[in-house]
Amino acid sequence: MSAATSPSERRVSARIGAISESATLAVDAKAKALKAAGRPVIGFGAGEPDFPTPGYIVDAAIEACSNPKYHRYTPAGGLPELKAAIAEKTLRDSGYEVEPSQVLVTNGGKQAIYEAFAAVLDPGDEVIVPAPYWTTYPESIRLAGGVPVEVVADETTGYRVSVEQLEATRTERTKVVLFVSPSNPTGAVYSRADTEAIGRWAVEHGLWVLTDEIYEHLVYGDAEFTSLPAIVPELRDKCIVVNGVAKTYAMTGWRVGWIVGPKDIVKAATNLQSHATSNVSNVAQVAALAAVSGPLDAVAEMRTAFDRRRRTIVRMLNEIDGVFCPEPEGAFYAYPSVKELLGKEIRGKRPATSVELAALILDEAEVAVVPGEAFGTPGYLRLSYALGDEDLAEGVSRLQKLLGEARD
Repeated sequence: MSAATSPSERRVSARIGAISESATLAVDAKAKALKAAGRPVIGFGAGEPDFPTPGYIVDAAIEACSNPKYHRYTPAGGLPELKAAIAEKTLRDSGYEVEPSQVLVTNGGKQAIYEAFAAVLDPGDEVIVPAPYWTTYPESIRLAGGVPVEVVADETTGYRVSVEQLEATRTERTKVVLFVSPSNPTGAVYSRADTEAIGRWAVEHGLWVLTDEIYEHLVYGDAEFTSLPAIVPELRDKCIVVNGVAKTYAMTGWRVGWIVGPKDIVKAATNLQSHATSNVSNVAQVAALAAVSGPLDAVAEMRTAFDRRRRTIVRMLNEIDGVFCPEPEGAFYAYPSVKELLGKEIRGKRPATSVELAALILDEAEVAVVPGEAFGTPGYLRLSYALGDEDLAEGVSRLQKLLGEARD
């Protein structure tokens, strides 16, 4: 080993040095920096509702600030009353009956995902990851010692993978399959029949499933959210559900997520969290308690707005020659293919990748989008439509003008 690569000389560990920055947060940060510098940038990067957190949730947090019992440490796994409420909410929204002891409250969905993988993976264990995928999944798997194995779906199938694709990817090292519906970044929603088929395939082969249900309330048209462990009860002993308040209740900054799963896994993840962060902020937990225990009226209002924006962005994107955008059925993202635009001349440049195209769009149109490379599928762009109607229309109009100039 040379001196330059010896442990004593390496400043950043190989494990942490291999982690890439969150592409979605990086794009959002750049857009905000440009706006602060006076440029009229419109950002489609971050998956963050533009609505304020509902008032009754904020009021609960304000009251909690004045309560001395929330000024102290509380159980690392979450406030008992919040864990009980999450169990009740899971039954109400998913038809999945669990006990409070099967719940771990985490610092947002990202911590939930990492701790879930850390609790079940040993070094070298493989996780099947359908792509396009959210940027954090592969990094969390690697941090936990696992190996992400991608299986790609494209616009021809509405970005949904099949059981046949999953089976072709399975090896003797496969331990977990990741299942996300509704999906970030594509908005794909699996039908009940397809969800059940994937669950029964996992049961047949003794696989674990980690299912991310963070967008459960954001489905549109005829699409229907179905919870995997609710419709395939045989899977429950090897299924971990990740969820949180961020998207449903416009609470991205409050940082409250959770794990629902088998008691031994939840206990192991709780032990990990007891050393990593201890309890989630008590004020945020009380706010989350108000959210999951309260009505879904505000959620319905936000969903109506997202649905309107969804139809607008898909229509406007599909009016651009060389762009094809399937209609997303859930979440708040459009994921158009821009493969036909790559290599064409746009204002004197010929972007060869979606990374280069996204950079050109930011420079020339002052619109921030996330390239498909961040989600494991080059040749695409992700646009969040969780922004105001006027900004959305203006931003896509700029795209229409710029990309409409593409020439061979």
